[in-house]
Amino acid sequence: MNLHPEQALRFVDSFWEDRILPTLRDYIEIPNQSPLFDADWERHGHMDDAVGLVKAWCEEQAPSDTQVTVHTCAGRTPLLLIEIPGPLPGQVLLYGHLDKQPPCSGWREGLGPWSPVRDGDLLYGRGGADDGYAVFACIGAIALLEAQGIPFPRCVLLMECSEESGSPDLAYYLDRLRDRIGIPDLVVCLDSGCGNYEQLWVTTSLRGLIGGNLMVEVLRDGVHSGDASGVVPSSFRIIRALLDRIEDRETGEIVEAFQVAIPPPVRKQIERAADTLGADHFRRLPVIGDLATVGATTFDNIVNRTWLPALEIIGAGDLPALDAAGNVLRPRTSLKLSLRLPPTLDATWAGATLARILQTDPPYQARVSYEAEWETGGWQFPPFPGWLDSALQESSATFFGRPAIYAGEGFSIPFMPALVQAFPDTRLVVTGVLGPHSNAHGPNEFLHLGMAKQLTACVGEIVSRLFEK
Repeated sequence: MNLHPEQALRFVDSFWEDRILPTLRDYIEIPNQSPLFDADWERHGHMDDAVGLVKAWCEEQAPSDTQVTVHTCAGRTPLLLIEIPGPLPGQVLLYGHLDKQPPCSGWREGLGPWSPVRDGDLLYGRGGADDGYAVFACIGAIALLEAQGIPFPRCVLLMECSEESGSPDLAYYLDRLRDRIGIPDLVVCLDSGCGNYEQLWVTTSLRGLIGGNLMVEVLRDGVHSGDASGVVPSSFRIIRALLDRIEDRETGEIVEAFQVAIPPPVRKQIERAADTLGADHFRRLPVIGDLATVGATTFDNIVNRTWLPALEIIGAGDLPALDAAGNVLRPRTSLKLSLRLPPTLDATWAGATLARILQTDPPYQARVSYEAEWETGGWQFPPFPGWLDSALQESSATFFGRPAIYAGEGFSIPFMPALVQAFPDTRLVVTGVLGPHSNAHGPNEFLHLGMAKQLTACVGEIVSRLFEK
């Protein structure tokens, strides 16, 4: 270890309490929704407010030779670039984002998306954990190294503002700022999840995602059901039959075309994660009553969540509200589909295959259309080299008292394609603080402050170890 453990934890705790939290609270109060959720974000100015707040804080708290700049382009969200020279050779790129999900309903009494509330070790509010804490943790990690006199390589912090919209602006800035950013030896991303708050969790795979709108049409206009039912096939029944082509309605299993073989080393990772999390881990989800999970064990559910495809209907159209539904055979039914993909399955191929399966030979020759809306590939990261594995494991053991866990995640991370394309030969460490009940994107989102503080110390140690590469 390069860092002195006890001194490091004391410094990080003080840095968070005295320097980070007052500004992080101010950040939570800004309703800077990502452009996908606020079409008038430029006119509203909330994104500029958030970036300005963080820029001013970085200029005050980062090392004196730090260069902090905001980059803009008409019609694109801003990007905050923080360049910190270091005495050691090499370079680390640290990534986070400043845009937020929409507020969402269902917050507990006394809580709200734009009202930071601290309850013990939990800081409630939209965007604290996903992912506003990242820039503060990164600067805190560098400040920790500086305080202990530990040299570090050049560090570049890149904070984008369109991640929650799929990172449409990130590739543009990576290309535009190529010479400023350089080629990092290591990329550290602080926008992922953790299975608990008791050790460092490092993401080793991500699922892909495809989705779009499926529509079945049977009539030009709705018709009295007493006249047409039994003669004209129900569009709902037809769309249900189309879904059966890709999903077993009893088990939820997706057809073999969308499945891949799980590598044996991955199964060993999953076994270790399952043993760490315990039998009741997935009871953390807000299930109703005694609802059973799809998998019989934690191992099964981790496999299902990280390496198997899964379908969800995330929206529906052409269905009247319950209090406005007449006895009519409706002319059409439409559904918005979201299909999670295994990490190594080609998303472009999967999208084309899904469209073909749904539209070929429709029942009753009904008019069936599928319009794809998104397509994101998954990732399986290569094994960590020895120096990086040691840095991850030793920092977790030192600052948490438990070993690091390498595990896949069930979601997709939109910025990954841009980073991998820009730096194809660079190692990535993807980690984060989104653990049990933190509820990013939903009501009652919180940042676990203990986890954030210990992760800050881990990042500092990892950055300082790049010279061992």
